[in-house]
Amino acid sequence: MGVFLVYIYIAKFTNEELKQIVYNLKNANYWWILLSLFFGILSHLSRAYRWHFMLAPLGYKPKYANSIMAVLLAYLLNLVIPRSGEVARAATLAKYENVPFEKGFGTIVAERISDIIMLLIILGIVFFYQADLIIGYFSGSNPINKIIVLVLFFGFAYAGIKLIKKSTHPFLIKIRTFINGLIEGVGSILKMDKKGAFIFHTIFIWLMYIAMFWAVTFTVPETSHLSFEALLVGFIAGAVAMSITNGGFGAYPVFVAAALSLYGINKEAGASFGLLMWISQTIMVLTFGGLSFLFLPILNKGKE
Repeated sequence: MGVFLVYIYIAKFTNEELKQIVYNLKNANYWWILLSLFFGILSHLSRAYRWHFMLAPLGYKPKYANSIMAVLLAYLLNLVIPRSGEVARAATLAKYENVPFEKGFGTIVAERISDIIMLLIILGIVFFYQADLIIGYFSGSNPINKIIVLVLFFGFAYAGIKLIKKSTHPFLIKIRTFINGLIEGVGSILKMDKKGAFIFHTIFIWLMYIAMFWAVTFTVPETSHLSFEALLVGFIAGAVAMSITNGGFGAYPVFVAAALSLYGINKEAGASFGLLMWISQTIMVLTFGGLSFLFLPILNKGKE
């Protein structure tokens, strides 16, 4: 999908516009890129530290170094297969810290729930500032179809849960055991002693994400004076792109440029900004994720 989007997107540019994008990339102020990457590293360190607040109620205290490398490795694997990183994170602690996979994965699910809440808060802020824009965008959707899909989804989910609860089939028993472990992991967010610290790190992580985006706006002259609402709309567009493709491949610059075009940013500047943001993030993930892949077994000899 990402390759298709890149092809369709590039086809819309003239040779002169493509030359302008190349010029913007060559002449960008890369000190701002470094600042953006610094914010990104802080968010990853905070995410690894926050993870400990959920593992502690379950009786596990992994080494911080292993938690950091598990998080960085997860981002690396998500570039290859979407959501595979979450599985790898839990598997890493299961391998090196003896944290049962289903419990570790459950805490990651709980973590994602808190991240979704933060994203919804940001969406709420965007809606507050840009209500007319958002309503216009979704005005063509059919609410009846959405209701039908939701009813069917919850109906099948309810029937599946009933079957898993009552079944004596070995395979379904394993699924039930796995789900119970997930529930225990998710429940850790309610049992933790340091709820305030957890909330602080959750807010901090997302502030760093926004700061990453903000810093890169100064690399291209046309985006260096973005308004607060334009910044948030562009950030949300980038977050959506990251969720539907492997690490935002192809989609990230397309979505961000489209969002910024709503605020008068020409497509060359929008594409340049989106590419600089995506390339810098990807290089960071490849570098630190690759180092984590190499050093995890070295620093944990004898624990495999």
